[in-house]
Amino acid sequence: MLLIIVQGLWHTLLGFAFYYPLFMSYLWMIGAVLFYWRIERHDPPPEHPNHLHPSPAVSVLIPCFNEEDNAEETLRYALELDYPDFEVIAINDGSKDRTAEVLDRLAQQHPQLRVVHLARNQGKAMALQAGSLLARNEILLCIDGDALLDAQAAHWMVRHFVSNPEVAAVTGNPRIRNRSTLLGRVQVGEFSSIVGMIKRAQRSFGRLFTVSGVITAFRKSAIHQVGYWSDDVLTEDIDITWKLQRAGWDVRFETNALVWILMPETLKGLWNQRLRWATGGAQVLIRNAHALRMPSQNHLWPLLLELLFSLLWSYGMLLITCVWLLSLLHPAVTGPVSSPLIPEEGGVLLAATCLAQFALAKAMDSRYDQGLGKNYYWMIWYPFIFWLINILATIRAFPRAWRWNSGQRARWISPDRGVKPEDRL
Repeated sequence: MLLIIVQGLWHTLLGFAFYYPLFMSYLWMIGAVLFYWRIERHDPPPEHPNHLHPSPAVSVLIPCFNEEDNAEETLRYALELDYPDFEVIAINDGSKDRTAEVLDRLAQQHPQLRVVHLARNQGKAMALQAGSLLARNEILLCIDGDALLDAQAAHWMVRHFVSNPEVAAVTGNPRIRNRSTLLGRVQVGEFSSIVGMIKRAQRSFGRLFTVSGVITAFRKSAIHQVGYWSDDVLTEDIDITWKLQRAGWDVRFETNALVWILMPETLKGLWNQRLRWATGGAQVLIRNAHALRMPSQNHLWPLLLELLFSLLWSYGMLLITCVWLLSLLHPAVTGPVSSPLIPEEGGVLLAATCLAQFALAKAMDSRYDQGLGKNYYWMIWYPFIFWLINILATIRAFPRAWRWNSGQRARWISPDRGVKPEDRL
């Protein structure tokens, strides 16, 4: 009897491991198509937004930590924003390099730029809060210290705040600009077929799991109401998204608000990034799981359940992998078990679904990022590299988030910004 129960649980686990990513993939594709049909297809080209008259003033906040290599280019793009009334505030968060000198020199050249120096490193959340308290305007457009802001981004984002007073945040559409390595090229496709598609689907079905920390505009009064960004979480962008939505505010995704960013191009850098993201997701689950018992928070239940099932799927894949490895050593004990990384049954369906998702995403994003079709070939590597890293990061992240002390300050860790051009020669 016990053996029958164990076999039943095992087959259930195998079915869940196979069908869950398939189900989510088709759900994302359906949601993305709905978003495109109802909203995206009616927009003019990204470079020609419908300008608002009058246009409310905007404050661009740029927290910087050890950004001497990127700060000048980032600020130059921000200062060239095609918008009638804006200011730029750069927050030097206790940088140990020449960031302070670069910012002060630029501030002398550009009257629209103000610079704030924090005496020591406080973390991105505190840097953003310092900038928001000094900002003159109600709308805060926040970008990272290595991001190149599209000239029309503010117009596309501000329209949501003007049209609906319940909108607290609008996140933009990050595009990868370092594409000379395999990891860089695969991430170009990932941000379309995974990140962009999920955000489209989530907006179609309800709420966003997270805004993009690299480009999001906020309503300052809403940020003030929820207590600003939390300084004790590793992903302040995920945390602020949930705080706003739990308070009843609306959070939106604007595909036309573009920003060009640098991403890791080493396995170590990629692992550190994905571990931080996964830990932030786990912290959200731990802090907000009780919302499943609150009917007033039912608009967030789908996101919590998806987060929970994704966690269970990752640990399920770990168990299946362990049993598979054991079957290689003791086949008589465990019986024949196929590899979870290269499934024998249904592998064609999984591959076809994966390629269909990539193709659909590239078709949607081709209006924002020319030449995406050339990147399609490289996406064949996504399941082999990124699935494995993301699964391992999720497995490692949950106990890490569980042990994280509430109130423990989350400070900057200088990210891998990709291979520098001079290093490629």
